[in-house]
Amino acid sequence: MKEIKRLLSCARRAVDDYNMIEDGDRIAVGVSGGKDSLALLYALSELRRFYPKKFTLEAITIDMGFEGMDFASVEEFCRSIDVNYTIIKTQIADIIFNVRKESNPCSLCARMRRGAIYEAAKERGVNKVALGHNFDDAVETFMLNLFFEGRIGCFSPVSYLSRTDLTMIRPLLYAEEKDIRYFASHTYLPIVKSTCPEDKHTERENMKNLLREIEKNNKGLRHRIFGAMQKGEIDGFHL
Repeated sequence: MKEIKRLLSCARRAVDDYNMIEDGDRIAVGVSGGKDSLALLYALSELRRFYPKKFTLEAITIDMGFEGMDFASVEEFCRSIDVNYTIIKTQIADIIFNVRKESNPCSLCARMRRGAIYEAAKERGVNKVALGHNFDDAVETFMLNLFFEGRIGCFSPVSYLSRTDLTMIRPLLYAEEKDIRYFASHTYLPIVKSTCPEDKHTERENMKNLLREIEKNNKGLRHRIFGAMQKGEIDGFHL
């Protein structure tokens, strides 16, 4: 199937370029229920069949407590691809929106979710956590840091976290969002729609729209930005 071949090609190239996987790795995929994390899970489940460095795989969902989000279909999907699946129930949504009443909740939410998945990963003897950030996420993060923080930076393709002794990897780094969207629509991934009130109302969404508009008259802009990140040795992007 050409859809999975393209996605696998992107994942394999990123894994090889940045040495993301070693023999004996135990990798947990952080599964939000969105298309990116589910596509990553499926890609890695296929990659483990033939990748020369053998690794094991499992999936972890941090249930933040938003009403209307049911992960039963994700659980069934994980069974179908022979991946152990764990749902960690939390009160993150209640803490952020009702207790603290955060005016800018996304940053705190991200930190709390990361903390929860790190703890879950350590409890399961995992040494690496794979996240579904894609090519577009990298470019948008770089531009957000430039626009709003006045600094040159991005998340890293591979990050070792000494405090938790975990390594974060992002195997979809070369996969464009449009390709993931196409893959998801042709493979019927069990996408769970987010019921977070901030969904689609963030600075990231605004940056996504801005880049889309600019690129209409500047074809290849995002690829040039990504290339500049690699050439400029930004946060581990240099090859």
